[in-house]
Amino acid sequence: MAWAEGFLWVGQYGDQKIHQVEPNTGAVVRTINSDRFVTGVTWVDGELWHGAWEGDDAEIRRIDPNSGAIEHQIALPEGVGVSGLESDRGDYFYCGGGSSKMVRVVKRPRAFKAAPA
Repeated sequence: MAWAEGFLWVGQYGDQKIHQVEPNTGAVVRTINSDRFVTGVTWVDGELWHGAWEGDDAEIRRIDPNSGAIEHQIALPEGVGVSGLESDRGDYFYCGGGSSKMVRVVKRPRAFKAAPA
């Protein structure tokens, strides 16, 4: 879960979805579908990120909160799961490593912004 943009964002693991929830009513405002299990959701610098894991493949994804389109992917080594995801609101993500019982630190890429013309 993550709090951002005035909403609660909730990952639904088994159904592979992220829900945007209106906090005062609990109503689901929007649902974003994923093609993998959603193992964590976080926001940093106005960006929505989520952990994605299935089988031996796991990654951390930045997605467009409106369309659900994948904008960036950080692949983890084969066999390394990602369970839970949080950011330090700076340069790093922290995620559980599934059955490894380890917490992994992953450097967050910064979005490229073109210089003004």
